[in-house]
Amino acid sequence: MRRKDRQISDMTDIESIISQSDVCRVAFADMNIPYIVTMNFGYCGGESPCLYFHCAPGGRKLEMIAKNNYVCFEMDTGHKLYGGEKGCDWGMNFSSVVGYGKISVISDKALKINGLNTIMSQYSDRKDFSYDENILESTTILKLDIEEITGKIK
Repeated sequence: MRRKDRQISDMTDIESIISQSDVCRVAFADMNIPYIVTMNFGYCGGESPCLYFHCAPGGRKLEMIAKNNYVCFEMDTGHKLYGGEKGCDWGMNFSSVVGYGKISVISDKALKINGLNTIMSQYSDRKDFSYDENILESTTILKLDIEEITGKIK
């Protein structure tokens, strides 16, 4: 990161940004073609931090994962625009997280339920949910194993 004075490396602070974010942008790449998708997510910390996502059982994301499962992700929060006398005096305060890792499709039913529970818990105070069996079977769960992560604040 160029501006070291804005860098956040403490995981407690990074996890605070993650908990306040409502979407995660995931960037895929196929050769020279980038593709970015905004998704709902669930974060699981600890020794092996990861993100979970859900999606349809087909589409461009899954095609790109099959070719290259190394992705970049970003989430941000706390946006506050500030103004000034001159145009260059304007700016925006924010907090963001950027990271890299490998994303994969989860097929085991128990692991899918764990992933869905993690996603649902991101947006509620609950930890355990029930799921319709037909919807569970037709929902694809993605797990992104985080290899590198950093935060930024302005």
